[in-house]
Amino acid sequence: MAGAAPFGTPPFGTAQRIRNRAIWAVAFFTAFLPPAFVAAGVGGIAEDKVNVALPLALGFWLLGFVCALWAAYPTLRYWDGLPPTTRWLGALPLLSVSLFLTVGLIAALLV
Repeated sequence: MAGAAPFGTPPFGTAQRIRNRAIWAVAFFTAFLPPAFVAAGVGGIAEDKVNVALPLALGFWLLGFVCALWAAYPTLRYWDGLPPTTRWLGALPLLSVSLFLTVGLIAALLV
């Protein structure tokens, strides 16, 4: 195809889109924490009341996970053509989620 970029060369604006998506992922993961703490505190106090904080925390976490995947895909696709800082910024939200899940699984197995 004439005029097509070689494989591994990111299209114009890819680094900016990766940065935006990674920032949104971190923002959603951060927004997940307060409702998760509230849900953990409410869970033991009143079992007959509706716990709205838990679905809210789960929703923020899922949105953060989708944004992390959305940032990781073009990062891994164009890894060689991106600056090192953009590489790590695009990969770290998904790496932190996988690390968190791994630690949680190991803790559940040990208990």
